[in-house]
Amino acid sequence: MAPGGGAFKEAVESHSKQSSYKMSVMRAESGTVKTSMLLAEKHSIHGVHELLQCPTCADLMYPPIHQCPNGHTLCENCKRVNNCCPTCLLELGNIRCLALEKVAESLELPCRYQSRGCHDLFPYYDKAKHEKHCPFRPYSCPYASSECCVTGDIPFLVAHLKEEHSVDMHDGCTFNHRYVKSNPHEVENATWMLTVFNCFGRQFCLHFEAFLLGTAPAYMAFVRFMGEDSDARKFNYTLEVGAFGRKLAWQGVPRSIRDSHRKVRDSQDGLIIPRNLALYFSAGSGKELKLRVTGRIWKV
Repeated sequence: MAPGGGAFKEAVESHSKQSSYKMSVMRAESGTVKTSMLLAEKHSIHGVHELLQCPTCADLMYPPIHQCPNGHTLCENCKRVNNCCPTCLLELGNIRCLALEKVAESLELPCRYQSRGCHDLFPYYDKAKHEKHCPFRPYSCPYASSECCVTGDIPFLVAHLKEEHSVDMHDGCTFNHRYVKSNPHEVENATWMLTVFNCFGRQFCLHFEAFLLGTAPAYMAFVRFMGEDSDARKFNYTLEVGAFGRKLAWQGVPRSIRDSHRKVRDSQDGLIIPRNLALYFSAGSGKELKLRVTGRIWKV
């Protein structure tokens, strides 16, 4: 071995270890700096986000953003209700906070339904528009009652329908339902009937109700899909009613529960049975409705 060779090797190894250590420290410091920057940025955005919240209703403010002589801000809707500053109680004039409106233009914010799965960012002034149509927004309860304001995802609503509304649940893609009503002449206060079917791993709502078609009393049956309209279009369904060698049939695409039952009914998108024909199919004296509705659901 050359003189000093061992010392040279030790020096190289020592230098290599020191370099690796320095690089590790630099990487750690770099990671710390990045983390600090991200936290600072997040804190900064959160701070601006708080500034853009109306102190009265807590909603995000959109132009025109009003301010009092002391600089406190208020949204347009709250200003219409009370023309006084909620912070210092001074009367609001027609002063706009143009600086805050300008800051808002530069922001990108997450959707309010981020926790439900929407991970996109949106320009401040586009956020509200997106959230109105976000596919991750909660669904309204499909039960036909104006008193029920419950919202949630599909599994939650299925459990809600079963537990709170005592809705019948069935597995399968075909149905054969008999609707019986002791007073077939009652239309205005007719009760909606709803049945939920588990089919192809999804849920479908079969609705049946009495309503006025113009001035003529009628019954209507239709199917709604518990999910988005884009998924509803992947299915078709048929409904049939009949007796004595005659029948009425309907084939259509399930409507998403994003459309209210009233909207579907008013669009007449389903099987419509005039009352006189429904009573004929009931094979009775006309004093009781006994109507059998059959149908099936399939993938297209």
